[in-house]
Amino acid sequence: MIVRNINDKAVLETTYRAHGGAIAQMILDRRTLEKLGFLAIARLEPGKTIESHVDPMEEIYFVASGTGVMQVDDEKQQVNPGDAIWIPEGSAHSLVNNGTEPLVIFVVASSWE
Repeated sequence: MIVRNINDKAVLETTYRAHGGAIAQMILDRRTLEKLGFLAIARLEPGKTIESHVDPMEEIYFVASGTGVMQVDDEKQQVNPGDAIWIPEGSAHSLVNNGTEPLVIFVVASSWE
C-alpha cells in the first residue's frame, strides 16, 4: 500500500507548470504505479487556461472546486465541482477557468506503454 498526501514532500517536489496555465503536482506516477500512468492535481487561477494539447493516453479530469469551460476536440461544456470529464486518447483538450476562484482538478491518466 502507498498512501500519498498532496502536501507530502514527494508530491511538492514534482511541481510544474502544465500546458501553459496550471500549476500541477504528481501525486502518484510511474515511479510507484504499475499499470496506471499517473494521478495529478492541478490548480488553475481565474482567467488562466490549460492550453489545447493532445496526450498519447486516455485521461479523466475531475473538478474538485471552481468552474471552467472544458473543450475536447470540437465540443465545449461548462464544468463544475463534482464533474468528471473523459478525454479519449489522441483528443485535443483545453480548460479555461471562467470563475472567480481557483479551479482545482485531479487528473488520472492511463498508461502510455
